[in-house]
Amino acid sequence: QVRLVESGGGSVQAGGSLRLSCADSGYTYGTNYMGWFRQAPGKEREGVAVVNIGGGSTYYADSVKGRFTISQGGAKNTVTVDLQMNSLKSEDTAMYYCAAGWLLTGPLDHHKYNYWGQGTQVTVSS
Repeated sequence: QVRLVESGGGSVQAGGSLRLSCADSGYTYGTNYMGWFRQAPGKEREGVAVVNIGGGSTYYADSVKGRFTISQGGAKNTVTVDLQMNSLKSEDTAMYYCAAGWLLTGPLDHHKYNYWGQGTQVTVSS
């Protein structure tokens, strides 16, 4: 059973950096994409960065390109996905969720993911 455990997040001033980590402790080859999504108050959840497990292709929202980097790691039966966030802006403030799923198209579409973590708050003050 897929189970996503998130760590990282917190509060930082604009221009600072944070790193989020997500571990899929029940990885059973039932998912081919894993990544990070975020939701700010009153806004729809949006894709931030995802990676194709195994293939290594990465996808980023335009708003984070050049500032965020997603990386994949892990050992046998465990997949980890880290999100390094640099040059943070106040508009990056949101609850960040790790997600995993099996999909063929639209890797940044949150509707296509069926496994979700509990979320971790990122707050950027200007």
